[in-house]
Amino acid sequence: MVKLKSGRHTQALKSQRQDKKRHLRNVAVKAKIRTIAKKVEKAVVQGKPEEAKKIFLQAMKELDKAASKRIIPKARASRKKSRLAKRINSLKAKK
Repeated sequence: MVKLKSGRHTQALKSQRQDKKRHLRNVAVKAKIRTIAKKVEKAVVQGKPEEAKKIFLQAMKELDKAASKRIIPKARASRKKSRLAKRINSLKAKK
């Protein structure tokens, strides 16, 4: 292995590479969660409870997966699921 210049340890460089990969993955997962949540909101606004429920199940899956991998905190995932469910249930109550 080549001798590195001052303050650049191989493990530090590896950590930086891993951090970049993790950051990109985390950003993608968070974007996916936001997109699915918007789809649920759109279905609710359009008054389509069946479609909203179907998309909500996908949202729950993605939120739980992100929380289990510690991409987002468990409490945040739970809060988002609760708020989306409340929106869907309010749609059902109106009809």
